Amino acid sequence: MTADAPTAAPAPVTRRKRRVLVRAVPALALVAVALAGPLLAPHPIDAPVTFPYAEAGGDAPLGGDQLGRDVLSRLLTGGAPLIATALAIALVVTAAATAIGILAALRPALGRWIERAADLTILLPSVLAIMLVALAWPGGGRLAVAAAATLLGIPYAVRIAAAAAAPVATAGFVEAAAAGGENLWHLTVHEVLPNLRSTVLALFGLRFVEGIYIVSVAAFLQLGPQPPEADWALMIRENAAGITLNPWAVGAPCLAIGLLAISVNLAAEALAPARPTPETPL
Repeated sequence: MTADAPTAAPAPVTRRKRRVLVRAVPALALVAVALAGPLLAPHPIDAPVTFPYAEAGGDAPLGGDQLGRDVLSRLLTGGAPLIATALAIALVVTAAATAIGILAALRPALGRWIERAADLTILLPSVLAIMLVALAWPGGGRLAVAAAATLLGIPYAVRIAAAAAAPVATAGFVEAAAAGGENLWHLTVHEVLPNLRSTVLALFGLRFVEGIYIVSVAAFLQLGPQPPEADWALMIRENAAGITLNPWAVGAPCLAIGLLAISVNLAAEALAPARPTPETPL
């Protein structure tokens, strides 16, 4: 009986990893295409190759945009900036929120002030804050949008990280380490953080999706990337007027953004820790 126990435990973990991988495959494929896209683009992104809103065919497999530029070439080139911006937002927000959330759990007196500050910041609408930052930073472009999205994303993420870290911070092994004289850095990095891996990974996935959403909305509102830059969100705004003439000019970037966000969101959901039930020990 004891010899069979170790082999039975990893099965749920293996199934979970397989589920995460399957859900993340579309996102990984889109990231690979975005990275290799500039090398695969058949035409320069700013050179007209056909008449405006031309139908798919010939030298333009997805037709032309509002200036007759190749939609496929701009689609292949426009993914990398959007993904890189969302990735940077997700990394900074997740790292900062995890550190602040663990600090709030280990120092409850400070944690109450942190949560109150987060609650006040959450009251500010995201789109309004992005517009304020963009107007105050006229030449900021994509960097201004990323900075606003980062500042707005941290309060939401702090609440999640603090809630996940709270039961770990009061666990016996953490209290024993604190009683043994371990400093705050050791408690954070060696005691609490290793027990939040699933939460941190799920939080990163959700922040990545949020980053894509914010950057896309900002581009549609004419904030962030500006013409003639190739960007999936910018392509949607530029070609919205001609959607009936060449649906691919709008549909292709919409599909790319939607598939990327859905895939990452499903993978993050699979990474999220399961809620404890009466049958599941804490």
